[in-house]
Amino acid sequence: MGMGRQNGEDCSSGCVKPEARYSWEEIQKHNLNTDKWLVIDRKVYNITDWVKRHPGGMRVIGHYAGEDATDAFQAFHPDLNFVRKFLKPLYIGELAPDEPSIDRDKNAQQVADFRALRRTAEEMGLFNSSFLFFTLYLSHIILLEILAWSTLTYLGTGWIPTLITILLLSTSQAQAGWLQHDFGHLSVFRKSKWNHIGHKFVIGHLKGASANWWNHRHFQHHAKPNIFSKDPDVNMVHIFVLGETQPVEYGKKKLKYLPYNHQHKYFFLIGPPLLIPVYFTIQIMKTMITRKDWVDLAWSLSYYARFFFTFIPFFGFFGSLALLNVVRFIESHWFVWVTQMNHIPMEIDHEKYRDWLGSQLAATCNIEQSFFNDWFSGHLNFQIEHHLFPTMPRHNYCKIAPLVHSLCNKHNVVYEEKGLLVAFQDIVGSLRKSGTLWLDAYLHK
Repeated sequence: MGMGRQNGEDCSSGCVKPEARYSWEEIQKHNLNTDKWLVIDRKVYNITDWVKRHPGGMRVIGHYAGEDATDAFQAFHPDLNFVRKFLKPLYIGELAPDEPSIDRDKNAQQVADFRALRRTAEEMGLFNSSFLFFTLYLSHIILLEILAWSTLTYLGTGWIPTLITILLLSTSQAQAGWLQHDFGHLSVFRKSKWNHIGHKFVIGHLKGASANWWNHRHFQHHAKPNIFSKDPDVNMVHIFVLGETQPVEYGKKKLKYLPYNHQHKYFFLIGPPLLIPVYFTIQIMKTMITRKDWVDLAWSLSYYARFFFTFIPFFGFFGSLALLNVVRFIESHWFVWVTQMNHIPMEIDHEKYRDWLGSQLAATCNIEQSFFNDWFSGHLNFQIEHHLFPTMPRHNYCKIAPLVHSLCNKHNVVYEEKGLLVAFQDIVGSLRKSGTLWLDAYLHK
């Protein structure tokens, strides 16, 4: 039970002490803020102090306290040999020989088959990125910005050139958002160092945001998608109720911060229009300043300096400020609809301790493939494959997708795929359903 097996010998003279052996029952007790253990490949690690220094943020690794984190560990770290060096000082023992390799009665064969699929993907070279693909992708983002400037330079600042400029800049910003996502997941370069530099350049200089803020938030989403208290993307600060459990809980407690039975209507007023121009902008700036993240702040300010330097000659300061906010207003709609179509209509609930495949598939769905859908969503129409293999370059999702689908069929795991417009409709339908559940519980339970 965590004390290690005793052999009755006095080891003060230098004999080798047996390694500690732990049961899952013991490990699961260590899931507190002040006491965190986890298991990787049957080895037990005490991460209580390490979480504060974890590069991905303390919460993402802390979300696996008391659990088997093997698949999450492999999913997030492209260079396992390098990362294992940091694990050595945290090692405290292993699972007892009679303990299964996975916890909480998960499907051992399903876990084994998924790990075999990952090895197959590695053998197929699907974690190797195409330099040409990402070079062209970055080039088309920069080209859009050049075209926006050229439109004003050669056509003037009339309504039509201004509208064309807004469209070009909004498209550039949206596409830069997908590209920073690639760098953030370490899927462009082999070395993490170059991915981090690329990430700061794209999200900072091209978009005015913070790489560290994004990492700490987004990795939590990937670790525990659609899990309340663990996935920040479903923390709606009482503005929306999501899924089937939360609405009933709010209703029974008579919580009515907003009329949730109308949330599918006010979503159009405060969701897509305000997320990036208001909520994200304020949160990002506040985070960089309070955490004294001066490097990210410098990158962010370089974006604003470049933007105003470019457009003040055409529109003046206040006109450029208005241009910036209109562009972010449009980009925000693009971002919200694309990112929420894969998750909001899916299961959103409290922790259920599923295995990696089961947890990711319960929270994600795919959108049909087409050239437009791939480009429009930054290949996040392959959300299932992205969540299963977050470090895989996006241009390879279509190659692994048939194998993932086959694995899901084998284990009766639902692999959901739908059309783009249907996915958009499902966001609204899901909000309407959750609002109805809240109203029923509020009035009758």
